[in-house]
Amino acid sequence: MSLADELLADLEEAGDEGEDGLYPGGEGEGSLDDIPEEMELDYSGTESVASIAKLRNSKSFSEIMEKIAQYVGNPRKNTDVSGPVEADPEYRLIVAANNLTVEIDNELNIIHKFVRDKYSKRFPELESLVPNALDYIRTVKELGNNLEKCKNNEILQQILTNATIMVVSVTASTTQGTLLGEEELQRLEEACDMALELNQSKHRIYEYVESRMSFIAPNLSIIVGASTAAKIMGIAGGLTNLSKMPACNLMLLGAQRKTLSGFSSTSLLPHTGYIYHCDVVQSLPPDLRRKAARLVSAKCTLAARVDSFHESPDGKVGYDLKEEIERKFDKWQEPPPVKQVKPLPAPLDPSRKKRGGRRYRKMKERLGLTEIRKHANRMTFAEIEDDAYQEDLGFSLGQLGKSGSGRVRQAQVNDATKARISKSLQRTLQKQSMTYGGKSTVRDRSSGTSSSVAFTPLQGLEIVNPQAAEKKVAEANQKYFSNMAEFLKVKREGDGKV
Repeated sequence: MSLADELLADLEEAGDEGEDGLYPGGEGEGSLDDIPEEMELDYSGTESVASIAKLRNSKSFSEIMEKIAQYVGNPRKNTDVSGPVEADPEYRLIVAANNLTVEIDNELNIIHKFVRDKYSKRFPELESLVPNALDYIRTVKELGNNLEKCKNNEILQQILTNATIMVVSVTASTTQGTLLGEEELQRLEEACDMALELNQSKHRIYEYVESRMSFIAPNLSIIVGASTAAKIMGIAGGLTNLSKMPACNLMLLGAQRKTLSGFSSTSLLPHTGYIYHCDVVQSLPPDLRRKAARLVSAKCTLAARVDSFHESPDGKVGYDLKEEIERKFDKWQEPPPVKQVKPLPAPLDPSRKKRGGRRYRKMKERLGLTEIRKHANRMTFAEIEDDAYQEDLGFSLGQLGKSGSGRVRQAQVNDATKARISKSLQRTLQKQSMTYGGKSTVRDRSSGTSSSVAFTPLQGLEIVNPQAAEKKVAEANQKYFSNMAEFLKVKREGDGKV
């Protein structure tokens, strides 16, 4: 046996196993979504759709639909359920109907694959233009062999959008497909009719289950709606199993495991199930939906436990839980509070003591800033200072030595305590400073450029001796105030003689 024959035999065995246990658990191991795209079966050689899609003609399908029609014709008046809810016959019918909807979805996928493989001979580009399975089947049934029906077709406008119809009509005019035979066209119409009939049966099941959820799980239906409650209860395997399930697992019920590869914008969100896609969660902004799904799952778990024990049949617990959910949703969407401008607090430093007096003034004089320090701190604007230490420390002397005195150190003079000079002392200092012929180089220690030539109004230029006045004063001092001087004239008191 060659390698190709072995592979075909393995595929046939896998197909037989899938038929024996036909979709045992809703989205179980036998569902079509678990088959990779590169390993999907090819139905191009299949003659009839009835050979691969056997659900519509099965006995279980007809029995469930007959029971649903019977219960819909006889509405239930007593809403009280006694005993465990799983023992109620209508509840068992609801669980079976939920499982049947999953099988119908898988059957629709098979029929869509069959129609796609058959119709690709006539219009191969239609598969990429209409990705939805039911829309594709309706479009194939409407067009058939005549692709010119795309233009001005009212039925097609109810199925597709105007932009899609325009693209389909343009592509149909340039397609490379060939016409189908009468038998092939008849098989395609049969497959399309079967798919549409199964879709109608699924909608009837949904309507029935939603109408009966009010007495089976009233509190759960109030929170997420009857349709979502029926879906999650069917996947969980009953209301009792749903009540035993934690909230983190309840949120994942109905998650689709098949995701599209590449950069497709239709790829499915991970870890999102029926609760994420319900109307309560979808009404919020996208950034709050995952958080809302966790909150709704937690409340659904509580409501399912209440319904499993037949407590609160009027749905009071469900209404309370839903109000709590809505309050939290409103709290999440509140705008942030406006920030108020607060004044600065009062300083904690105590007020300083203020005391005066002579001792305090003396202390201020002793601790006050000296003139040397004031000049060292003062700097000239836009002038580069010289470093005092000839290093990169940036320490300069400031204004010291730049006032024109030539001295680095200056005497500290306090205006408040400096001595007052009397007028007589001022005159004496003026007389000493006034000398004939200008300043003396000997007395004032002036520079050598001083001259002894003086200008007088009478004689003009006159050369005077600047030391003559000094010599007179020195002679007088020696005469009267010398240590060796004697009294020149002594007057006696008695006789008046000297």
